[in-house]
Amino acid sequence: MSFFELFILAVGLSMDAFAVAVCKGLAQRKTGFREILIPGLWFGAFQALMPLLGWLLGARFERYIVSVDHWIAFVLLAGIGVNMLREARREEEKEEDASLAWKVMLPLALATSIDALAVGITFAFLRVEIFSAVAFIGVTTFLLSMAGVKIGSIFGLRWRKGAQIAGGTILILLGLKILLEHLGVLPF
Repeated sequence: MSFFELFILAVGLSMDAFAVAVCKGLAQRKTGFREILIPGLWFGAFQALMPLLGWLLGARFERYIVSVDHWIAFVLLAGIGVNMLREARREEEKEEDASLAWKVMLPLALATSIDALAVGITFAFLRVEIFSAVAFIGVTTFLLSMAGVKIGSIFGLRWRKGAQIAGGTILILLGLKILLEHLGVLPF
């Protein structure tokens, strides 16, 4: 996986966390360094941890599914992407909780990083340098989440839907690229 592909993947995975961070920014009365840092740390840490766990699972079962790994990568990435697009189409907007307590942040961080677990499984089949990949994904999510809180406090819900659409589209296209490469349709 090239650096550019990893960057696109990291941004795509970060979009759920970014959208939630925007909502956290909307709910905050003040957005000082603490209110920006805490969501960034939670989301960045979980976006780094989950692909590592997925990679460990994928590496353990690799010999059983290596002949269909490209299909698994495609189905997982496309499924996550379609789900993100479906969420973006929902009309109802939930009232966001302004709390940054661990009881609130833990479920949010877990929910926004489940897709990263699936991506980690595909990493085992793609022979990705896992530690640099998860560090890059975590840092990207950390920075985008911090930006999301600040943006949410300034601009509001206007960008939430767009972030989900962009993230979903990126993941679908990346899954399609992996599939087409392994089928020999794409030369790179």
